[in-house]
Amino acid sequence: MDLVQNILGPYGPLMIVGGLGVVLIGIAMSLLLGGKEDPLDKLKRARAEEEKAKTTGGARLRTASKQDKLEKYAGFLEPQNEEAYSSARMKLIRAGFRSKASVRIYFFLTLTMGIGGLILGLIYTLVSGGMAAGITPLAMATILVPGLIGYMGPKRYVSSRGEKRKKEIIDGFPDALDLMLVCVEAGQSLDQAILRVAREIASSYPALSEEFQMVSYEIKAGKDRSSVLKDMGERVDVPDVASFVTVLVQSASFGTPISEALRVYAAEMRDKRLMRAEEAANQLPTKMTLMTMAFTVPPLMIILVGPSVYDVTQTLGSGGGIVNF
Repeated sequence: MDLVQNILGPYGPLMIVGGLGVVLIGIAMSLLLGGKEDPLDKLKRARAEEEKAKTTGGARLRTASKQDKLEKYAGFLEPQNEEAYSSARMKLIRAGFRSKASVRIYFFLTLTMGIGGLILGLIYTLVSGGMAAGITPLAMATILVPGLIGYMGPKRYVSSRGEKRKKEIIDGFPDALDLMLVCVEAGQSLDQAILRVAREIASSYPALSEEFQMVSYEIKAGKDRSSVLKDMGERVDVPDVASFVTVLVQSASFGTPISEALRVYAAEMRDKRLMRAEEAANQLPTKMTLMTMAFTVPPLMIILVGPSVYDVTQTLGSGGGIVNF
């Protein structure tokens, strides 16, 4: 014990115990995630699924992937409230994560990174001697801040990625409409035009290309076109796309030519993009004025007023008192 305290300080034993605890937790988690399923439990689960398939009149079309080690902890990692689960699922889809296990992985990373941040903050506080004077507010902040950063990191990443995809879809949507209009006027059907546009814009706007490909695949699978387009509008969460979906659905309902609707809406989208560019250009002088004032006025005031302030302080410091002119 004396040797440990001489090497690691007065908190050496506590650090060793904490390190052993972290190692044991890691070993336990690896064993739980990598352990094989009990054959009896596997047999019971298979029989239960067969009974469920018989009662529902269908068959199990797809089994869970064996690589998904977190499936057995789905009840712990996934929200049990259907509304909360749907909200998290939609948020991840809008960020580009479409995997079935994306919700589990998202909450697993949030939990593990938060706990890992707390452990790192605690270890750093003990090593740096931040708790030598007891549990102070500074020590608590040193422990809690890394945990908070680790907990909020995945959420911030998903939100920023969703906003980036949304901006990419907004920027590329007018060009996609122009290409779609050209394809439709050339004699292609709307389904063929959507697939062709998805292929053409894949290098420039991959997010929008992915959405159009999803629409094409769902239509080929036999899903109704109106519901597919509405699902796309809900996924991307862009007002322009939602309006485009409404235009196509109404055009199909009333029997009007799709090319006419596309021509009018494409022109409107080009005008809207031009207005967004003009709005950004009009905001630029105001932003430049504020930055110019922030970086120019303080140095200018120092140059103009600085010598006078220096002379006054020197006169008062030398005991000159009131200066006679």
